[in-house]
Amino acid sequence: MSSAAWKYLNYPFHVYILTNIRKTVVYTGFTNNIEERVKEHYKQRGNPKSFTGRYNCNIPVYLEGHEFAVPGIAREKQVKKWSRRKKDQLINSLNPHWENLYLKIFGKWPPTE
Repeated sequence: MSSAAWKYLNYPFHVYILTNIRKTVVYTGFTNNIEERVKEHYKQRGNPKSFTGRYNCNIPVYLEGHEFAVPGIAREKQVKKWSRRKKDQLINSLNPHWENLYLKIFGKWPPTE
């Protein structure tokens, strides 16, 4: 994994991309607490009312840090509009093996209280 993922933890806001275990679905989001947000997505697994829950999409494979919220939200909206192919290229630029970044950064999986 690229060392670039680690530097993003120094930022207060994050654009992130999640996938499922089979890497068939991706979800783009924005947060000011990546650890807690991944926990929230993980707790939603199996919930048909939640996109990430319905598709068990809770494994972070891309993380991008932002110093300020407004540009981060703009970036999230930009990435959400991209094709799946372009999102895959973005993920591959940071994390070519699609490793679980939560596990790499926080040293545990699944995320727990």
